[in-house]
Amino acid sequence: MFPLLITIAITALDQATKLWVRADFRLYESRELIPGFFNLTYVRNPGAAWGILGGQTTFLTLLSLVMLIVIFVFRRSFLNDTWDHRLALGCMGGGILGNLMDRVRWGYVVDFLDFHIAGYHWPVFNVADTAICIGVGIYILSSFWSKSHPLSKSPVAAEVE
Repeated sequence: MFPLLITIAITALDQATKLWVRADFRLYESRELIPGFFNLTYVRNPGAAWGILGGQTTFLTLLSLVMLIVIFVFRRSFLNDTWDHRLALGCMGGGILGNLMDRVRWGYVVDFLDFHIAGYHWPVFNVADTAICIGVGIYILSSFWSKSHPLSKSPVAAEVE
């Protein structure tokens, strides 16, 4: 139940922020919040992360659907029942669903979080992208510290012990 609540919360936050940006910003409009560091900039991303596979909306939509199905149907194969893996599942599910909703409705993903760090400009992203990265990060890190991780039960891991 916890992953579902996290998925719903992230999807709702993602969609609410994108609705706000679409309503209050013109395309490519940028508002500086922290000078030289953080702006809100409305862009449309027709691809995946950093515009990879731009214009491949059908492929990315199908990939998102497949990933959601795989994550939820096979979750017991690669997740354990700890709070960190449940949180990771919810973050990844919410992020994938948030961006999927954009692709289905508009054919692109709304991005608006725009960072500049030490003279470098990070590609613009959104709440869903953040949730996916956090979810994957939590999953990877927790896999190192969790002896009960499902992958630690593999024959290769058993030989190491």
